[in-house]
Amino acid sequence: MKFFRLLTPLLLAIVAVLCFAPAAWAFCGFYVAKADTKLYNKASQVVIARDGDGFANTKGDRTIMTMANDFQGEVKDFAMVVPVPTVLQKEQVRVTEPKIIERLDAFSAPRLVEYFDPDPCAPVYDRELSAAPAPAAARSEAGGARDDASLGVTVEARFNVGEYDILILSAKESGGLETWLKRNGYKIPRGAKQLLQPYIRSSMKFFVAKVNLDKFEQSGYQFLRPLQISYQSPKFMLPIRLGMINAKAEQDLIVYILSPQGQAEITNYRTVKIPSDANIPLFVKDEFGEFYKSMFQTVYTKEDRKVAFLEYAWDMGSCDPCSAEPLTPEELKQAGVFWLDDNSTSNVPVPPSFRRSSPRSNVFISRLHIRYTRDKFPEDLIFQQTANSESFQGRYVLQHPFQGELKCQAGRQYKQSLPKRFEQEAQTLAKLTNWKIQDIRNKMKLSVGNLRYSWWENVLSWLGLY
Repeated sequence: MKFFRLLTPLLLAIVAVLCFAPAAWAFCGFYVAKADTKLYNKASQVVIARDGDGFANTKGDRTIMTMANDFQGEVKDFAMVVPVPTVLQKEQVRVTEPKIIERLDAFSAPRLVEYFDPDPCAPVYDRELSAAPAPAAARSEAGGARDDASLGVTVEARFNVGEYDILILSAKESGGLETWLKRNGYKIPRGAKQLLQPYIRSSMKFFVAKVNLDKFEQSGYQFLRPLQISYQSPKFMLPIRLGMINAKAEQDLIVYILSPQGQAEITNYRTVKIPSDANIPLFVKDEFGEFYKSMFQTVYTKEDRKVAFLEYAWDMGSCDPCSAEPLTPEELKQAGVFWLDDNSTSNVPVPPSFRRSSPRSNVFISRLHIRYTRDKFPEDLIFQQTANSESFQGRYVLQHPFQGELKCQAGRQYKQSLPKRFEQEAQTLAKLTNWKIQDIRNKMKLSVGNLRYSWWENVLSWLGLY
């Protein structure tokens, strides 16, 4: 069996020119880079589309969840076990394309933008017109059934979806469930019994997916596609504890929550905003991936490794600046958004009970980044929707100095202000990343070498030593 790098359902259980002014001399900004999930070797991704209100005679507890992550290994070894709040039927499970998650990732990723200072000697009205305001922020069936009963395991449903064979199980005790899974060819790691027990006590069911090798070969796909499930439950949660059984290091999880209301947050852990709107040195343009990874690790450590970071919150009808085009209504439906106009064409099967009597089109995205370990995140993630529609993004600014001749008084004052600005950018970068300040300064001298004066001459002059 060949080895593939597979984009697969989440193994949680077993597994563009835009003009605005960030500073006094800012001009038009250009999006130049984004910090998407490709930065991380192992980053699980989950899309949760949920409407918390607005359904007649219900609590608004409909959810469509899409699960994907990178799996490396033989297809025959893939399996997933995910706790779910209810028994799922075949019409509640579908296979979707990874492109939708890639689009959400690109749209919401933290971004690097650059601006160019205008000529400080140009007439004031020219500068005002050129700048715009900052944006808001195989057993027999009979024999198998007897064995299942003796172990306290019940097969509530059994069906096939795409390249997957699906089982929905209920269990009376974790030891029996662990034994059942092993007998049926699922490779369950040591320690699963202890972590399965809380889900059994809370009467949750178990969504079990395994690859049907014949169907996979017939499909022609070179990867396993994400699975999408629809269910109704007041529980707005994501199980992560079982995913820590085999973990030897920290794991990254990106959750995209789509809502008609506003920002989503985690209730049993703190949710904090990622540092943003920082002016940093120009050389970071060539090192943005390393910058963001260092910055995230720094703030993650500062927050004692037990918070969720909000990396993006925005209405999906717009973006400023755009690291990718907003998703179309069709793409949003592919991502699970079920409250859009039901008259729109879509091949996404939405259960009839999920449909609205009055169409709505508003979709708000919250991107939450959780880096977790078993000791710091002992509980599953519990979410809540809020009415907070404030926009937020992880945004980092490169501000290019003006390179032309400066013969006026304002130009001379502008030039004298640059060393202090460059030093502030260096200090900001050091604080964000814990990089050595001297290394940063050395790199900055190269990045602004086109100035009429060298960076160090400007610094020495600013300090009164030149």
